[in-house]
Amino acid sequence: MIKPIHDEESYQKALARVEVLWGAKQNTSEGDELDVLLVLIQAYEDKNYSIPASDPVEAIMFLMDQKNLSRKDLEVYLGPKSRVGDILNRKRHLTMRQIVNLHNGLHIPYESLISGCL
Repeated sequence: MIKPIHDEESYQKALARVEVLWGAKQNTSEGDELDVLLVLIQAYEDKNYSIPASDPVEAIMFLMDQKNLSRKDLEVYLGPKSRVGDILNRKRHLTMRQIVNLHNGLHIPYESLISGCL
């Protein structure tokens, strides 16, 4: 019988059961059990292992490091050199236009860029 996951022990048991059921066909009793367990596991993880939203500046800095970009390279997305500096030094927040530019041009997820604006 499936029950809500309230503690680490029941969480581990649910994970073990998912391993057994993994690959079960949809619309079967095993497939339905797998679907329900995954929802319960997700709810437990959201409550107990939540990941804080990323910081927009950290997301930009990470991408700059990964793609070997300079501050000059960001001017096309953010505006003049002084505005890039203000944003990276956290003196100014991103505007919606800048968020769209960064997302479209550098493929930074909206979720990573918007979190600091809310």
